[in-house]
Amino acid sequence: MALKSYRPYTPSRRFMTSLDNSDITAKPSVRSLLVKLPAKVGRNCYGRITSRHKETGTKKLYRIIDFKRNKFNIPGKVATIEYDPYRNCRIALVNYVDGEKRYIIQPKGLNVGDQVIAAEAGLDIKPGNAMRLKSMPVGTIVHNIELHPGAGAQLARSAGAYAQVMGREGKYVILRLPSGEMRYILGECMATIGTVGNEDYINITIGKAGRSRYKGVRPQTRGAAMNPVDHPHGGGEGKTGSSGHPRTPWGMPTKGFKTRKKKASDKLIISKRKNKR
Repeated sequence: MALKSYRPYTPSRRFMTSLDNSDITAKPSVRSLLVKLPAKVGRNCYGRITSRHKETGTKKLYRIIDFKRNKFNIPGKVATIEYDPYRNCRIALVNYVDGEKRYIIQPKGLNVGDQVIAAEAGLDIKPGNAMRLKSMPVGTIVHNIELHPGAGAQLARSAGAYAQVMGREGKYVILRLPSGEMRYILGECMATIGTVGNEDYINITIGKAGRSRYKGVRPQTRGAAMNPVDHPHGGGEGKTGSSGHPRTPWGMPTKGFKTRKKKASDKLIISKRKNKR
């Protein structure tokens, strides 16, 4: 998928890029798969901000995605490739032979007219097919991975993400996750073959603040521009050097400070994710 640039008839257009939408084949047509979510972002039940720098953004409908892939041994045909405002990848509408329609995350290489199917085992290793992890050959590239059997996919769901089956050990399968972490996952968990499509999403240049506002991102104020009562970085005459370790407004260290607590699932981690700093 190619990036689209613009003539710089305004300063914000000079470096702005976006994805060309040539891969999108249709607009949403199945009303039962569209849901209006409450227009309340970043606030609790009392209306108070609990997560800063968020707003509702432009109007949009949520697409119900089939993350469980529990429609076994019933083939389906990809009818359309569509845009999803709630995620950075494309979605595919699948028409099953029994008449049901479902959305799935579009893997790289899955096009209109292709056939997909989910089963316990014994499927071809082709993008869009879904199987139990224990049934996949070592080395298979997968996405949409469950952490608990039947709970629905939680890992490797964003644009360009994938994991790789590295081996088996008892009832567990060893996966290398997008972060580089090596981890045991139950072999009964479902996963979809292939890499999530729309991998060029990471190369988009937003270009202007207004485009972030459409997405529901509000402006941030630097801590160094605040008063001491508002932020640990605040105060001082003019620009002052950082006083100690960078911190959040509530005093929690940032930029490399480990915040992960001990969890029961730590025993399933073979090697930690790679440090990207």
